[in-house]
Amino acid sequence: MQLSKRLAAELFGTFWLVLGGCGSAVLAASFDGPVHGLGIGFVGVALAFGLTVLTMAYAIGHISGCHLNPAVSVGLTVAGRFPARDLLPYIVAQVIGAVLGAFVLSLIATGKPGFDLVASGFASNGYGERSPGHYSLAAAFICEVVMTGFFLFVILGATDKRAPAGFAPIAIGLCLTLIHLISIPVTNTSVNPARSTGPALFVGGAAVDQLWLFWLAPILGAVIAGVLYPALAESRDSNSQKLALD
Repeated sequence: MQLSKRLAAELFGTFWLVLGGCGSAVLAASFDGPVHGLGIGFVGVALAFGLTVLTMAYAIGHISGCHLNPAVSVGLTVAGRFPARDLLPYIVAQVIGAVLGAFVLSLIATGKPGFDLVASGFASNGYGERSPGHYSLAAAFICEVVMTGFFLFVILGATDKRAPAGFAPIAIGLCLTLIHLISIPVTNTSVNPARSTGPALFVGGAAVDQLWLFWLAPILGAVIAGVLYPALAESRDSNSQKLALD
């Protein structure tokens, strides 16, 4: 598949992830209309993020691999599953898609009278005072490293040639749902630098100041998984074949 088509798929896919995942948090997590308490809550938000990845994995997985996440692209590159020459273009496409998704979400959200985009937090990520549960920088960093590491570990395992065919999107989508169920109270869940960047640019201020953590921690977790999974999953037969070739 041509690189331009793969990049377009990544852009559309990341757009959908931000619009669907962050949109559920901004528009539907709580509802103060005629029926009070009708909102989906953070469990619904967690499910929404998982569904965006699940649906896009089936829609564009055969086109671009459906990374939708700079950390995923980095982790796959470290694991030898993705060419390093395509890494930067993928990341640029993902960030653009995330920003466009946040832009469309802002147009929808501000259509409600009295909606304050900055005061709402706009589904941005944070630590300390910007953490939903007021978790510290250290707690947020550890959480994002570990959650992203396990996310990549599941992705690498589910897409392994020895894994059951056709079920990877389900495992990956459910994994992301579980990650959100755990970490929404800590950081509002990133595990994805592009997802964090889109909303942060519209909130500005502290959201942008804290953005460094949501690039560094997820990428570090992805690198760890990219090294660990191949070392763990490499079969004895593969080692024997390498020794024979040597």
